[in-house]
Amino acid sequence: MEYLEFELPIKELEDQLQKCQVIGEESDVDVTETCQQIEKKLLATKKDIYKNLTAWQRVQLSRHPDRPYTLDYIKALCGDTFLELHGDRNFKDDKAMIGGLGKIGDQSFMIIGQQKGYNTKTRQYRNFGMANPEGYRKALRLMKSAEKFGIPVVTLLDTPGAYPGLEAEERGQGEAIARNILEMTRLKVPIITVVIGEGASGGALGIGVGDKILMLENTWYSVISPESCSSILWRSWEFKERAADALKLTATDMKKMKIVDQIVKEPLGGAHKDRETTFKTVKEAIIESYGQFKDLSPKELIAKRIDKYAKIGEFKD
Repeated sequence: MEYLEFELPIKELEDQLQKCQVIGEESDVDVTETCQQIEKKLLATKKDIYKNLTAWQRVQLSRHPDRPYTLDYIKALCGDTFLELHGDRNFKDDKAMIGGLGKIGDQSFMIIGQQKGYNTKTRQYRNFGMANPEGYRKALRLMKSAEKFGIPVVTLLDTPGAYPGLEAEERGQGEAIARNILEMTRLKVPIITVVIGEGASGGALGIGVGDKILMLENTWYSVISPESCSSILWRSWEFKERAADALKLTATDMKKMKIVDQIVKEPLGGAHKDRETTFKTVKEAIIESYGQFKDLSPKELIAKRIDKYAKIGEFKD
């Protein structure tokens, strides 16, 4: 298990607990009371650390290598019912963008999301979760298919941004994302969006327009990453923590500004600490959210969605 820098006090206590348990197993010494004291201190330390996380620490948690990715959620939510669909019918299949049909409970959904890799080989294969224009065009094709057959859409956001390469720009990266945003605002079926990791820039927004926006507790959603913001404003990555605070990118900030609708609680320590509980919580949130929109007519759905986004950014001086 990997530990982040601010989690080192937890690692020390867990190591102590493990050594204490080994002593008890390998000798006749009764270490029960000592182990209980360490466990009590460990729980208190965890609560103290995770209760007072900074914006940058939440960014770090959202990038934790053990954190579940889109395919992990799909497998947990849909089981064997998921059928992946490929290609944008124009250029090629983008491996950074996953999409297909699956059942969550008794309801069929078109599920679309960015997929990161688990090791060096798969990260290159998935292009680090950064989709090219064909990825966004594939996503739009699948959403239009869902609309045709009256199937609701679920999108899972987890990307450091759209791929910024020259070839992506040549194939119309900006147009592809803008087209998705336009088409999603007027899609005639419910759209439920879940931020499961990094929600960076237009790369996330390209599949992020929804009737209900859910955001996991230790994720972030912003127009730019803290590192990029720091490099632009201060010509250095050294101020990334300051940038993270200024960007107001945490789930709490997003909810306060009414950009997202609901914060989905994570287990103590993050989604990766208890995957099963996380999957169950997300599943319940998706099913509950769908229930709020399933009886609306397409006209009502679109009007409500447009009104929702038109209100974002309103403030009183």
